[in-house]
Amino acid sequence: MNQIDRLVVPLKALLATVFFLLLLGQTFSFPGMFAHMAEEHPEDAELRWPLTIVAILLLLCVQVVIVCTWRLLTMVKEDSIFSDDAFAWVDAIIGAIGAGWLIFCGLTLFVISQSDDPGTPALLIVITMIGAVLGLLMVVMRVLLRRATTLRSDMEAVI
Repeated sequence: MNQIDRLVVPLKALLATVFFLLLLGQTFSFPGMFAHMAEEHPEDAELRWPLTIVAILLLLCVQVVIVCTWRLLTMVKEDSIFSDDAFAWVDAIIGAIGAGWLIFCGLTLFVISQSDDPGTPALLIVITMIGAVLGLLMVVMRVLLRRATTLRSDMEAVI
């Protein structure tokens, strides 16, 4: 077992576990939590379905990132990461992060408009900035992948 296998196999196991836990959250936890919230606080009952949909969509974005990362890890293991096929998966990650970031921005703006406590909006703003950093970092990583792919193809042409 080489060094890549020692890293890829446990990482894939962790990704599968996180994917499964997110699926449980989408299916049972968040819908149940927001239903309970509507029962306990009838004045906020109208938020049940919008919050459920936002939570499901945000988790779906994370799941897309997990699936794409899984595929990229497979390409690393097969030594085919420096090919044009990898860009579709990286673009999907960038798209999912962008979509999740936009949804989270909307949620943050809604919370800011409704909140009288500065703590929660401040935390949401920090999380929103972290999401922007992750998205931009993936764009930089895509550029680096493009350069490495070009260099590899140039080196193969020379050899």
